[in-house]
Amino acid sequence: MAVPRFLVFDLDGTLIDSSLDLCNSVNMALQDVGKPTLQNELIASYIGDGAAMLVRRALGDQGDVDSLAPDDELVQRTYRSFIEHYHLHKLDNTRCYEGVLDALTAIRRRHRDLPMAVLTNKPVHPSREICEQLGMAQFFFQNYGGNSFPTKKPDPTGLLTLITEAQQFSKEIVAENTVMIGDSSVDIYTAKRAGTRSLGCSFGIAPHTLADARPDAIVSHPSEWLVALGL
Repeated sequence: MAVPRFLVFDLDGTLIDSSLDLCNSVNMALQDVGKPTLQNELIASYIGDGAAMLVRRALGDQGDVDSLAPDDELVQRTYRSFIEHYHLHKLDNTRCYEGVLDALTAIRRRHRDLPMAVLTNKPVHPSREICEQLGMAQFFFQNYGGNSFPTKKPDPTGLLTLITEAQQFSKEIVAENTVMIGDSSVDIYTAKRAGTRSLGCSFGIAPHTLADARPDAIVSHPSEWLVALGL
């Protein structure tokens, strides 16, 4: 892979292992509304398209609509409960994947002027709080979440916005020399729609979705990022 000028990272399943806290908050929300809890493995398979879709899928709605139905009172109650629980418990078990901080530090040490950012479908406030608490915020000039724009990944709006903002560091930054790094097909399709390159992470939450999406490269550990990216 040619040396990139801009790196954009997914959060859940790429930088952080947040699955248990998400699963616990979903099950607490299900209990609150009188619904049976689910196995963590099943809930984890619902992660990646934002909090609204995570809740809808946990309630049995497998549709692709990524917004809450305004007349669905049960979904609204469950969503509010999930957000309340997750706000309080988002860092109970969530940690950076082994090697993430070392890799980010190495990138910054070798390429001090290389801009990096986060683009996640998680709501923006917990995304920023988690990055701050886990010591990652220092590496990123911007952190956008699933509610930062009218649409979420795989819509390319967030990624294209970040590319435009990154041009404050270098006018040479364009889609072709930007890399989207993530663990799921959502991230890879976001990259394809924005015209950027992509790097898949097989250690994350949804690596089984990467093959069909066909990223430009796949790594099995954050320590491989530098070599895979040509850094």
